Amino acid sequence: MSKLKVISEKSLTNNSRIVGLLAQLEKINTESTESDTARYVTSKILHLAQSQEENFFIPFRKDKKRNDSQRFYRNGSSTINSRGGGRRASFLVAKGGSQILLQLLMNASKESPLNEELMVQIHSILAKIGPKDKKFGVKARINGALNITLNLVKQNLQNPRLVLPCLQLLRVYSANSVNSVSLGKNGVVELLFKIIGPFSKKNSGLMKVALDTLAALLKSKTNARRAVDRGYVQVLLTIYVDWHRHDNRHRNMLIRKGILQSLKSVTNIKLGRKAFIDANGMKILYNTSQECLAVRTLDPLVNTSSLIMRKCFPKNRLPLPTIKSSFHFQLPVIPVTGPVAQLYSLPPEVDDVVDESDDNDDIDLEAENETENEDDVDQNFKNDDIETDINKLKPQQEPGRTIEELKMYEHLFPELVDDFQDYDLISKEPKPFVFEGKVRGPIVVPTAGEEASGNPGNLRKGIVRTNVSPKADESDKKPTCVDLAKEDTKDNDRTSQQQLGDQNRTISSAQGLNNDIVKALDRITLQNIPPQTAPGFTAGAKKDYSLPLTVLTCTKACPHMATCGNVLFESRTVQLGKLCCTGVETEDDEDTESTSSVEQASVEVSDGPTLHDSDLYIEIVKNTKSVPEYSEVAYPDYFGHIPPPFKEPILERPYGVQRTKIAQDIERLIHQSDIIDRVVYDLDNPNYAIPEEGDILKFNSKFESGNLRKVIQIRKNEYDLILNSDINSNHYHQWFYFEVSGMRLGVAYRFNIINCEKSNSQFNYGMQPLMYSVQEALNARPWWIRVGTDICYYKNHFSRSSVAAGGQKGKSYYTITFTVNFPHKDDVCYFAYHYPYTYSTLQMHLQKLESAHNPQQIYFRKDVLCETLSGNTCPLVTITAMPESNYYEHICQFRNRPYVFLSARVHPGETNASWVMKGTLEYLMSNNPTAQSLRESYIFKIVPMLNPDGVINGNHRCSLSGEDLNRQWQSPNPDLHPTIYHAKGLLQYLAAVKHLPLVYCDYHGHSRKKNVFMYGCSIKETVWHTNNNATSCDVVEDAGYRTLPKILSHIAPAFCMSSCSFVVEKSKESTARVVVWREIGVQRSYTMESTLCGCDQGKYKGLQIGTRELEEMGAKFCVGLLRLKRLTSPLEYNLPSGLLDFENDLIESNCKVTSPTTYVLDEDEPRFLEEVDYSAESNDDLDTELAENAGDYEPSAQEEVLSDSELSRTYLP
Repeated sequence: MSKLKVISEKSLTNNSRIVGLLAQLEKINTESTESDTARYVTSKILHLAQSQEENFFIPFRKDKKRNDSQRFYRNGSSTINSRGGGRRASFLVAKGGSQILLQLLMNASKESPLNEELMVQIHSILAKIGPKDKKFGVKARINGALNITLNLVKQNLQNPRLVLPCLQLLRVYSANSVNSVSLGKNGVVELLFKIIGPFSKKNSGLMKVALDTLAALLKSKTNARRAVDRGYVQVLLTIYVDWHRHDNRHRNMLIRKGILQSLKSVTNIKLGRKAFIDANGMKILYNTSQECLAVRTLDPLVNTSSLIMRKCFPKNRLPLPTIKSSFHFQLPVIPVTGPVAQLYSLPPEVDDVVDESDDNDDIDLEAENETENEDDVDQNFKNDDIETDINKLKPQQEPGRTIEELKMYEHLFPELVDDFQDYDLISKEPKPFVFEGKVRGPIVVPTAGEEASGNPGNLRKGIVRTNVSPKADESDKKPTCVDLAKEDTKDNDRTSQQQLGDQNRTISSAQGLNNDIVKALDRITLQNIPPQTAPGFTAGAKKDYSLPLTVLTCTKACPHMATCGNVLFESRTVQLGKLCCTGVETEDDEDTESTSSVEQASVEVSDGPTLHDSDLYIEIVKNTKSVPEYSEVAYPDYFGHIPPPFKEPILERPYGVQRTKIAQDIERLIHQSDIIDRVVYDLDNPNYAIPEEGDILKFNSKFESGNLRKVIQIRKNEYDLILNSDINSNHYHQWFYFEVSGMRLGVAYRFNIINCEKSNSQFNYGMQPLMYSVQEALNARPWWIRVGTDICYYKNHFSRSSVAAGGQKGKSYYTITFTVNFPHKDDVCYFAYHYPYTYSTLQMHLQKLESAHNPQQIYFRKDVLCETLSGNTCPLVTITAMPESNYYEHICQFRNRPYVFLSARVHPGETNASWVMKGTLEYLMSNNPTAQSLRESYIFKIVPMLNPDGVINGNHRCSLSGEDLNRQWQSPNPDLHPTIYHAKGLLQYLAAVKHLPLVYCDYHGHSRKKNVFMYGCSIKETVWHTNNNATSCDVVEDAGYRTLPKILSHIAPAFCMSSCSFVVEKSKESTARVVVWREIGVQRSYTMESTLCGCDQGKYKGLQIGTRELEEMGAKFCVGLLRLKRLTSPLEYNLPSGLLDFENDLIESNCKVTSPTTYVLDEDEPRFLEEVDYSAESNDDLDTELAENAGDYEPSAQEEVLSDSELSRTYLP
């Protein structure tokens, strides 16, 4: 310890000496003293800096001999360039050393004859400390150092010892764009090409530095144009080929990379790219990079070559007539402003696929100026999107509409006025109040908008029994389910109604699916076959499900997509594709063994009725209205899906897969004769010819939620796929769901979806697309599985027009590419972005839940919130427990239950939100005792699908209005956004009648992060992220918004607290979460995001997420609400403290929360925080408009210890 103290004291002494010597030097400079005196003083300063590390000081002699200066500069240069030199360089810069040395350079340049040793040392030191000085370029230019160094190089080209440090310093000068242009005008580019030359074993170090300097200079567009005009692109390619051929032992890889870096810089401009193409650069770099693949150490050359080729690949237009959707829906009202208004105002003759001016504008392409040094990225980037106005952050309950206007929603809240006199309740008399460790009386959970009391007497006084509206007809009796199944199916339904819960039980997957598959096939294939032939089908079903081909063959031949004579309902013709015409492939012995192993495997299913009913689904589809008027049903939606009995790990990405795919894309340009370029599917051209060849895949997407616009065969087994944009929009391409048939065994098919728009995707981090095989479903394996190899997501060569890119030019589309080997020949398979969940599936599930519930125990209502633009109904579900009796006290308790308001699927492409909602609904309707307790605690108002039209028509993000509905909550238009308008109206009505929801949660899916997490709203955390710590300390608010996420982080395996954020941003001010918090006044207003990929923590770490995990998350959310009730109910404080130990543990201050901020245009997710492993495999930079992780917020201990009820409302200064 004493030694450290001594060193510190010596450093302090030396620093003070430096300060004194600097003052002396300034005085000498102003008095124009001889340069030797100035150098003498400077040498002492730098020698002192050297002595800080070596702890010694040797005083200089008083004489002014030049050898002292030379000795110092020699020693100083070696010291600064040695280990620890970076620290010394920063010290010198901080004390003004760079300015002193630049002045010294000026003085030394005036001496005659020139002191070569002195100039070498000065340039070496300046090249070292220059990068540490942010103002170095300006200082050098002001002092005239640029021309001094440049002239030294011109005059000493044959003196490598002097030229080398000069080139190093020129590279530092060039970091300043003004300096770079100035040097270019003085001939530095031409000068460097006198040094750079073909392969030579001499002066390789000088060659390397010259190339680095050239690459830095060519980043200036002015210098790049000068290089192009003088034909240097061809020269660089020639030199590169020469070094590539002669550097057999790869000892000069840095020189080869330096040439590529210069090419990369010059191709940042359009003239450079054109010159590169004209010089046959694509073929040269492609061939040389392919030759380098065998040597792993040459990967930097391959990656840089790939970057250059991708950049120079000519931008192509998408092969579409228009980027607008293939389907058109006429809006009842055209918006005055916004993208939809621009879409409608666009003249029909305008080509919206590409910009006409693209070929004339000399602009830098998006993300082409890579920042290879990640240290240059400002980690403390200020996020201007964070709301800083305290007045805007402060929740202000705004009625929005008058109480008279809100009365239109009274009929959707019969539970608030119903007296239940006509219901067959379990008990007619109240049970006596007996305290036996749990509260049996009315439990009132305080909401965010009012003070609640636990006194039943006060509660009774507050209930007014006048103006009770008569009970609606639909609530007088138990709703009935549409019954389309056969008698034995009815028996199964009645049996299954006895159990509905979240407890898992184990069954044999094959045994459980046997009857269902047989009946499904019976309905598909034998609808129009006389009844006497039906028994033969059942007899033909073997235990291993190897179904006879002859039995399943349709009686009349028909082409693909034909009606096939099998009309599933009378009013509209719906068909199920062509498998009923071709039959089922008989499995061989290996498949039989596989099936038997599946029989032995256990499948966990919910302990309740099977919610899937194929006949009911068909009946519902009949009433579903789509813009294309779909007349087909996809097999997966008809058969249904069960989770597979095996885990699906996150796919490990092979090294170099992306550059391999990019190289194959580049081959299209180099070997154009190998490209087939044949359209095999086209929604824009209904008359396109379906290929007759047997080895060509056939595609289809003409069914509910389907999305595939066009398919082009590129090579024999490679296809480019183009997605349809959202209706009344010209972008949002991400969701896909399509059918493929006509495949062969043992063939690897490559699929490229070429018009995606997001800058990154979990497809780069282990996510796989989903596939559903009809053949597998018929063999008792009806599940979606993750498939595909060689998966990656990268920027391609198809250009987006400024019309489709929000006015930005030069944007490119992105490609999802994956390779699939199909398990069966001539199968019918479906691919999807995520597990599909259609609108008709939701309606089927709701009807099954409604028909199966116990009306004496569960209060269940399914109302119509409103009609959508296309005339589909938006369901509204109410779930709670029936009152214990119709006695007055029990009715009062029933009516005073707090509300929980849930919504989902505002974005159609986020299908995982619907699976989470399914888990929530099934849990709430189960006979589990915990679920019953939950129903007795809350009234649930649920809008399970806020965007039915978007879901039905295969949109990714928008409704038929062409707008993101989750950006319309501030001012929803009843004509354009009816579901949002009326959902907000429900919340406003609850606030008006003093029943403010305790929790609002909107279920979403997240495409670029793993795990499940929440976004909430906090004034304190938002202010904290503005780095205004003084202001954040003055803000006092209830920390209860954190309680539910913390609970979920302990009980839900997929939930990750560290991914949660409670920051309010300007770009999110019109989302449901922020509006419900700010305008309605719900403190616990959340967005719950579920990953599309998988988990990187907890029980499911390393696994892709499936429907089982998503449904579990929905159920765990319900359990979390029950825990929240125990924490927030004032009556619970009368219970023994031991009962709350677990909940108290949940609010310990041991969880730091990373609050990533958002700069992602038109997305609900923050910046993708995982490291992008593009490295040199892509020419993508980090999106500069995206803020980095803004830091961690840790609440104070006082905030953490206080429970919800102990904290008052938010107080602001």
